Amino acid sequence: MTAEARPAASLPDSFRLRAGTYSLLTLRLVSPRAEDVLPALGEQFRKAPGFLRFAPIAIGLDEVEGQQVDFAALVDGLRALEIIPVGVTGGGQALRADAAAAGLPLLRAAGGGGEVAPMGAAGGVAVAVAPVVPVAAPAPPRPAAAKTMLVTQAVRAGQRIYAQGADLVVMGAVNAGAEVLADGNIHVYGALRGRAVAGAQEDAEARIFATHFDPELVAIAGFYAVREGFQDTDIGRAVAVRLDGEQLRFDPLV
Repeated sequence: MTAEARPAASLPDSFRLRAGTYSLLTLRLVSPRAEDVLPALGEQFRKAPGFLRFAPIAIGLDEVEGQQVDFAALVDGLRALEIIPVGVTGGGQALRADAAAAGLPLLRAAGGGGEVAPMGAAGGVAVAVAPVVPVAAPAPPRPAAAKTMLVTQAVRAGQRIYAQGADLVVMGAVNAGAEVLADGNIHVYGALRGRAVAGAQEDAEARIFATHFDPELVAIAGFYAVREGFQDTDIGRAVAVRLDGEQLRFDPLV
């Protein structure tokens, strides 16, 4: 009996489907025009080479609801910037349908309980159906970062470490080209030369601590600064980074 003729039950187990939870940055559109968004985004990331390179992102639609978005042009432009759009959040049904037609399905929040429509012949795109939530039901509180991830070795160039729902402590250096992310605080007890993103789930109280401050980029709750914006007096010193309104502040550690 050939492999093609064997019944499905006897075929080898070639894959498994498992649910997973992953952290994504969200690009919240303020303008629906790709020609407005792409040059501004390219200019921002030109200042921080490698930041978000090949990183998956979600596109937030709440602020452009009721407007026309050229998703095909937006997707092509983001990929040209080496940013990988994987889906959309928010927005109304019509906007979501346009996004799905461009290959951007609706992303559900973890534990949202929504259903996913099966892939059909028309378009072949799986579109998530948002769950119906009673108006009176309060939004579940975002869990605080109560745990700590400990990294005892240096973080090498090209590595990305994410402490989900936790603080991150790095005992060695974070080398240039490496990236460390945490939902809580980040402590680097060696040289911080790569990129550090604290408060990744929009925790504005998170902070970044480094005993030798020399990073490519630091960010807290979505607000970031690149090396060319740092003061010379901060470089090479022990520094704590905090968010004050929409500005990052750099305090010396005595």
